Amino acid sequence: MHPILFKYGPIEIRYYGLMYVIGILFASYLIKKEVKRKGIGMTEDDVMNFIIWTVVGGVVGARLYYVVFNLGYYLSNPSEIPAVWHGGLAIHGGLLGGSLVAWAYLKKRSVLFWRMADAVAPAIILGQTFGRFGNFMNGDAHGRPTTMPWGIVFPADSIAGTEFPNTPLHPTMLYELAINFSIFCLLWLKLRKKEHGDGYIFAVYIVLYSMGRFVVEYFRADSLMLGPLRVAQLVSLSIAVAVGVLIFSKRLWEAPAVKDGKKR
Repeated sequence: MHPILFKYGPIEIRYYGLMYVIGILFASYLIKKEVKRKGIGMTEDDVMNFIIWTVVGGVVGARLYYVVFNLGYYLSNPSEIPAVWHGGLAIHGGLLGGSLVAWAYLKKRSVLFWRMADAVAPAIILGQTFGRFGNFMNGDAHGRPTTMPWGIVFPADSIAGTEFPNTPLHPTMLYELAINFSIFCLLWLKLRKKEHGDGYIFAVYIVLYSMGRFVVEYFRADSLMLGPLRVAQLVSLSIAVAVGVLIFSKRLWEAPAVKDGKKR
């Protein structure tokens, strides 16, 4: 594998960026489809503006989160802060940044945040699936050394290959890719076709992704650390528990009550 798909003179197309573009395109299609199906009062232009602003908020949040937990390095190398193609987008920061921007955008247009969150949840996890393939080709978000037969030796000039030259590593990007795609199939093919309380599909996405990420982190070699602890595991466990409690306390799996022909 190689991070660059195509290069002509100063122009180069990297798998890392390409996968994010493809992910955004697929996600946009799914979101527009769900907004229409769920009868959310947004025009197609509103939806596209929502997607653009949310993506921007997500990328900025993901990068800032990563930089904060590697502050010493980036203070010494400030020119690397915008270099996202070198790796370093933390999904928890992306979810936080994207959610804040989405909340502000939807509030201004009087659209229910949790209803829209259910519409975008399958698209988010599908986008993450494409993103992990980009990580694989880029050689970042890599695992630690392994003797397992599926261990992968990354190119010497990749991030993983530089840290572990000529050493088979856990392909943690592919582990998470498989988990993410399985979650997408559950949300898109099954859960969205049933009536639930607003926020249920998004909550299920958060819990399942957090559980999967918690497991994958055991095999990662480039985890963000807080002292001796892995930040992603602490955050994932905390979020999974909090959202799980919310699901059961609000009984979100139940269809909204219907009264006088209207959902309550």
